Amino acid sequence: MKKILVAVVLGSAVVAVAQNPAQPAQGQQPAAAPAQQQSAPAAQGQPAAQGQQPATSQSQAPVIKDPAEYNAYVAAVQATDPNAKISGLEAFLNQYPNSVMKNQALEILMQTYQQAGNTKKMMETGTKLVAADPCNLRALTLLAYFSRVSAQGGDPNAKQLLVDGKKYGQQGLDCLPKATDPEIVKMKDQMTGIFHAAIGIACLQDKDNACAVEHLKPAVDASPDTQKDFSLVYPLALAYWPDPKTPTTPENARNAIWYAARASAVAPPQAQAQIEKYARSLFVRFHGGDDGWPDVLAKAKSGAAPGDLATLIPPAPTPADQAHKMVQETPPDKMDFATWEFVLTNGSQQDQDTVWNAIKGKAVQMNGTIISTTPTEFMIAGSSDDIEAKKADITLRFEDKVPARLIPKDGASFDFQGEPASYTPNPFMMVMEKGTLLKAAPTTPAKKPAARRKPAAQ
Repeated sequence: MKKILVAVVLGSAVVAVAQNPAQPAQGQQPAAAPAQQQSAPAAQGQPAAQGQQPATSQSQAPVIKDPAEYNAYVAAVQATDPNAKISGLEAFLNQYPNSVMKNQALEILMQTYQQAGNTKKMMETGTKLVAADPCNLRALTLLAYFSRVSAQGGDPNAKQLLVDGKKYGQQGLDCLPKATDPEIVKMKDQMTGIFHAAIGIACLQDKDNACAVEHLKPAVDASPDTQKDFSLVYPLALAYWPDPKTPTTPENARNAIWYAARASAVAPPQAQAQIEKYARSLFVRFHGGDDGWPDVLAKAKSGAAPGDLATLIPPAPTPADQAHKMVQETPPDKMDFATWEFVLTNGSQQDQDTVWNAIKGKAVQMNGTIISTTPTEFMIAGSSDDIEAKKADITLRFEDKVPARLIPKDGASFDFQGEPASYTPNPFMMVMEKGTLLKAAPTTPAKKPAARRKPAAQ
């Protein structure tokens, strides 16, 4: 995959940590009161870790029979200072590795490390938690998210982080349908986007573009916030059209253009001009010109939905389309020879007939360049393109032999009159009969209209 132009800048992790975590029952003592949770929003695009699960009822509460173990756990989770809580939980897990409260202790420890901004220890703890509880969705969410953004942010272990992020992302998607915790159900859409993002970026790194599109698009479209996440929007554009020099489908080309335009709007300021230039180049390659590009860019920058991309980003007009437009805009008797040639070569049969029926048998005066001659037939280049190529596109036939002294030299420019009698479209050749030499040039040879490039996506 192309290197992301800028490192992803993350806000500080802000988590919701229970102030009075759920406590186990000690022997047959009543269970502690339910946890009172204090929550705060996470940084934009970052998952908010929730407090541990609410305390279970007395009949369901885990039972710690050892008073020393009970006291160690309660003292650790009730510590108000994050460092004290971390030390207490680490000590508890080391001393009681098989405690019935192991999973809860690991989850609170993971969240406390996140709150403290210690991503490395948070991920180490999350890994232990998932090993003990494979469907712990809070841990899977944090692991999938931080594996991806760390890799995109330039971590030297990026390759392995993407592998891990993909694994946790798929594990999370598999576990989400089984979730019953109301807090998890509430965050289901956010978690789904995070899991898809981790898988999609890993697929893009592996050059599996179909997989990348499959997962990055739902990640980007998950919410208005993710649609502003450059670290997802730009890779999605790359996934749709990884190599602009290689043709792709019209649908993929349009999506690549749209998401590249969106990426230019949400990119960090120092990268916006470069991304916009890239997006425009995709548009020009597909559309055949930059007409219409300002409208696409303005809509992308506005944050509005693209609507029908086929209407917003039409392909380049084909030569047949251009020929039809010429016929609609200019009567055949007002066209120059080069336009006749373009329509008779590229137009539909109906457009060719419209032009040909209007000019056949009518006397035409024009200027051309001699390619070769005989006393009864001159081979002439009539359009400026064919003059430059020294290629005949007119066969001018005379009813009588032309005197040798009047025959122009090869390469000479001369004026003549003739009546179109027949033509072949490819390679183009028009036969004119009743040729006549003229003394003055009525016109300057016209250049053939440039056929706009066919769409790159076929």
